[in-house]
Amino acid sequence: MARRGLLLIVFALFCSFAQAGDAPTTPSVIHLASEAWEDFTNADGRGLGWDVLREVFEPAGVKLDIRTEPYTRATGLAQRGEVDACVGAYRDEVSDVLYPRWHFDTDPIYALGLASNPEPTLQTLGNYRLAWVRGYKFQDYLPNVQSYNEIVRRTGILSMLIHNRIDYYIDALDEVNSIVNRAKAPSQFRRTHIVDLPLYLCFADTPNARKLMVLFDQRMEELVKNGQLKPIFAKWKQPYPFGTN
Repeated sequence: MARRGLLLIVFALFCSFAQAGDAPTTPSVIHLASEAWEDFTNADGRGLGWDVLREVFEPAGVKLDIRTEPYTRATGLAQRGEVDACVGAYRDEVSDVLYPRWHFDTDPIYALGLASNPEPTLQTLGNYRLAWVRGYKFQDYLPNVQSYNEIVRRTGILSMLIHNRIDYYIDALDEVNSIVNRAKAPSQFRRTHIVDLPLYLCFADTPNARKLMVLFDQRMEELVKNGQLKPIFAKWKQPYPFGTN
């Protein structure tokens, strides 16, 4: 009996070591999909967003594998689990994905219109004819929106404004600036700040992505607490989105 008991103990210890060896570990790579936003998520890996995410993941042993896609395709890849996360979504904007507790940046949202038009506010914006890029769902974040068009490309925005087909185009400031910089007469247009929206990674609902999301929240909490992200925002001359921490 004693010998049998000893064998049972040895077997139990073996099983526990085997289970420990099979314990889930955080993946060594995170596969990310993002639209190529200038100086934020450039296709060549440069930009504020990529720098922040490298600081989050790489010191924890996770390399970034980036994939440049239009925004709606990037979100679709995350929904289908073909990437671990898509980059730059607003809170609850994308269905069938997982949102972390922490955002990693904030998008200043602006209305672009003719300088001769009244200057809009967050409260009055819903009175006008609006447009934005398909998939951005600003109707969920702006109050009392009644009339809006979803466009596929930004190339025709200035013409839509000049020919009175819309009153205001809504987008992040960098994208609005890029549009105005292509205008023949930039002074013909006015940019008006409307609201700031936190930006998130939206994670696929897969075992690997769940582990990476836990790591993301842990690292963001550490980095915000110690102020380690501040130099990155200073480098790109962008406001720090985490208060005075």
